[in-house]
Amino acid sequence: METSESADTYVRLDFSLDGGISHRAAIGLVVLATDHTIEYEWRKLLALDGVGFYESRIANSAEITPETLAQMDGLIAPGVEVIRPGERLDVVAFGCTSASMVLGEEKVFERIKEARPNAACTTPITAARVGLNALGTRRIALLTPYVRRINESMRDYLGVRGIDVVRTGSFEHSDDNEVARIDSASVRQAVLSIGRHDAVDAVFVSCTSLRLADDVVAIEQELGKPVTSSNHAMAWHALRLGGVNDSLPQFGRLFAV
Repeated sequence: METSESADTYVRLDFSLDGGISHRAAIGLVVLATDHTIEYEWRKLLALDGVGFYESRIANSAEITPETLAQMDGLIAPGVEVIRPGERLDVVAFGCTSASMVLGEEKVFERIKEARPNAACTTPITAARVGLNALGTRRIALLTPYVRRINESMRDYLGVRGIDVVRTGSFEHSDDNEVARIDSASVRQAVLSIGRHDAVDAVFVSCTSLRLADDVVAIEQELGKPVTSSNHAMAWHALRLGGVNDSLPQFGRLFAV
């Protein structure tokens, strides 16, 4: 029996519901277990009212080779399934550039849609292609941390999809944990070194572990050309796929188109 004391101290309150923090766009992100960087950069690039992003992680080897990249195939759909189950997701992004190339964007999209059939899909290499086209650039310099055979495959992959890689620079370091610790000065110098050639229209920094977002505007100003990266381009593309078309030039040239 309810006492007079409990009746006075416990109150059931009325409430109302709104659209939540993702009332403009709900974006899901599948992150590699070894990734140190993408969430840090996305928290800055997607810090918009009404936009939420939600991530899960999938197992991967820190040693990046075509063979270890191919092993992610069966992990993508289970990784997507645990992101806001039963709730709306407008976009799902898969956070590995080289695996998206090795597996093929179409296969990655198939895996995402096994779990989220109605979500728009993107990958870093998808977003880079769309972003570079939106910027009106076709001849690019490609900067990666990958071993040579991955770099050559990426050059060819982009080439048959309309992006001509006219310069390639690589740190040639296959340990993903250490790639995340390549410092900003090294990335900046590398971008300027390969991007200054007259044949280059823009620079694409490939790998979700490499850091660019904090410095992209300053690098673009010094280089005089557009610069984007895996994380940078995919954040932009996820926003656009989610219907968020805000011009955000503080994040670089791509975010203004």
